[in-house]
Amino acid sequence: MAGSVIVGSALGIIAGYYGKWVDAIISRFFDILLAFPSILLAIAVVAVLGPSLRNALIAIAIINVPTFGRLVRSRVLSVKEEEYITAAKAIGMRDTRILVHHILPNSIAPIIVQGTLAIASAIIEAAALGFLGMGAQAPTPEWGKMLADSRQFILEAPWTVLFPGLAIMLTVLGFNLMGDGLRDALDPRMKN
Repeated sequence: MAGSVIVGSALGIIAGYYGKWVDAIISRFFDILLAFPSILLAIAVVAVLGPSLRNALIAIAIINVPTFGRLVRSRVLSVKEEEYITAAKAIGMRDTRILVHHILPNSIAPIIVQGTLAIASAIIEAAALGFLGMGAQAPTPEWGKMLADSRQFILEAPWTVLFPGLAIMLTVLGFNLMGDGLRDALDPRMKN
């Protein structure tokens, strides 16, 4: 998720702040990535790069870039209209300094919340790629691969399917709950 957050946030900040043709090009790039179902795009990327855990993680990072880019872009569009941004421009502050010191800090809360929620979906996507044989290879343990390998023993030893599935479910649930908690903590409207 770190790669998705960094690349998506950078593209979103650039698109939202500069607007016009830069925004149009970056937004069309996001639209193209979002036009494909995420798991199909991940399978295509892994098919091109070759099956491995590293390539599966690269594919998952690529398919999550538009989510962060659009989130940050929308946040930047509202923050750049604030009076302190106009004042910073009026005193001659450079764009990079405005972006790093004013816009990014005021856009970070939704990025953190979306990042924790996206980790949960990335775990499921990595498990799906592993289940299809496109994730981690033979000696490396991976929950999706464990589920795929234990399918043939489901009637004789159902716990071989149960425990990797429970591990995926509990991990995803934990990250979703953490994301909800962060949203509640970072949203000023949710505070009493």
